[in-house]
Amino acid sequence: MSSLDDAVGRRRTFAIIAHPDAGKTTLTEKLLLFGGAIQMAGAVKARGQQRRAHSDWMKVERERGISVASSVMTFDYGGNTFNLLDTPGHEDFSEDTYRTLTAVDSAIMVIDGAKGIEEQTLKLFEVCRLRDVPIITFVNKMDREARDSFELLDEIEQKLALDVTPASWPIGMGKSFKGCYDLLNDKLILMDRGSHDAPDQGLTCNGLDDPKLDELLPAAAAAQLREEVEMARGLCPDFDPDAFLGGHMTPVYFGSAVNNFGVRELLGGVARYAPSPRPQATKSREVAPTEKKVSAFIFKIQANMDPKHRDRIAFARICSGHFKRGAKLKHVRSGKIMNIHNPVMFLAQDRELAEEAWPGDIIGIPNHGNLRIGDALTEGEDLQFNGIPSFAPELLQRVRPTDPLRAKHLDKAVIQLAEEGAAKAFKTRIGGSWIIGVVGALQFEVLADRIRTEYDVPVSFETASLHTARWLDADDPAELKKFIDANPGDLGDDHDNMPVFMARNGWHLQHTAENWPKIKFLKVKEQMA
Repeated sequence: MSSLDDAVGRRRTFAIIAHPDAGKTTLTEKLLLFGGAIQMAGAVKARGQQRRAHSDWMKVERERGISVASSVMTFDYGGNTFNLLDTPGHEDFSEDTYRTLTAVDSAIMVIDGAKGIEEQTLKLFEVCRLRDVPIITFVNKMDREARDSFELLDEIEQKLALDVTPASWPIGMGKSFKGCYDLLNDKLILMDRGSHDAPDQGLTCNGLDDPKLDELLPAAAAAQLREEVEMARGLCPDFDPDAFLGGHMTPVYFGSAVNNFGVRELLGGVARYAPSPRPQATKSREVAPTEKKVSAFIFKIQANMDPKHRDRIAFARICSGHFKRGAKLKHVRSGKIMNIHNPVMFLAQDRELAEEAWPGDIIGIPNHGNLRIGDALTEGEDLQFNGIPSFAPELLQRVRPTDPLRAKHLDKAVIQLAEEGAAKAFKTRIGGSWIIGVVGALQFEVLADRIRTEYDVPVSFETASLHTARWLDADDPAELKKFIDANPGDLGDDHDNMPVFMARNGWHLQHTAENWPKIKFLKVKEQMA
């Protein structure tokens, strides 16, 4: 086996998706703890001596106790290399999550044991389904009062149209939660409530008939466990690796992330069952990870990861080949050759110089404005990876600097944040003011905070009396020019200089579309090289 084949076989690149407050960031911390990447897990809402969560590194995340940007963490465990992408749970930042899901091979879906499948979980699952991303389910917070386990399995099956198979089974819940039985390895894992940072090894039993089980559990709990496991095995299909990889089946793990519980089993499940890097689709062909030549695509731009240096990092997913620091790669969109001198690997905002990277790895490339979301980097071939979607915003507001003398600084801030994908930015053709488009209202608060703290430009957002925005296109360029010349007051340009129609209301959009049938009013724009 070549070193490339070996490296590909050992990699697992996955995202964690969930509804807000399901415990996703806590689980991320515990996976890092188990993987030996950190010595002590942080807490999302840290008090006293508790450390902050590693994945929530932005100032605004620490203040609000929510994740608003995806973060990347690479660590080794059990002979495998894991690339973990933590995504924002809050629906107002879902577009960052959609982009991130284009760069992973599998996902862990975190569900609150008391609440089951929630709205945002459903939305994110649909994105995974579009890409046939295999999903492992983790039912969290079993140390609190939770819903019946059979009821939860049924809901996952019904709402997500997936076959479910329990990989572990909870013993009680809430205050009577004792631990879990690992169904795939016939192992009993009892929970130690006293330690939040000492991973539990578990106790091996030779099946449910092992007398050891009766020694370790109260008689009623042991009897209930045997009965429920028998029922679960009778009602649910056996785990089928092919059905899982095809996106038709999900193994379900139960646990409590805050108590370290069930995390080791989950990590073992990702190592054992999750796919190694998969082929990536391009407009012309499929790129296999074991191809010798290096190829990669940019799925995210993050500005100001280091506030002291005002830096911008482009996140690239390596699709094929063995990347080495100093490699000369073709930037397909511009046709220029880039010398990648200082690529970095991540542990959230902590980074180290990446001497090499393999398919599935995520590297950061310092970006001076030349790299954009969707760009391809190759060793010469003009590849266009399937586009990363950009969605029309649902809320539009005008942004102004509190100090008019800071207008140029605002331009820079808005363009950088738009390139990062944090929001849509449209500059009006008449008046030259910035209209900011977002998915959810919370984004305006976060953007104002970021522009103030990262760029030193206090701003205010004002109502713009606009309903929605649509990118413009036409088969006939002359027709597009005619439309643009006729409607300058309703037009702006995005940060890529693509023309955008800004409608005052639903009727205005519909009426304009009817009057100009040859113009395409696009709700989704593909970002690609």
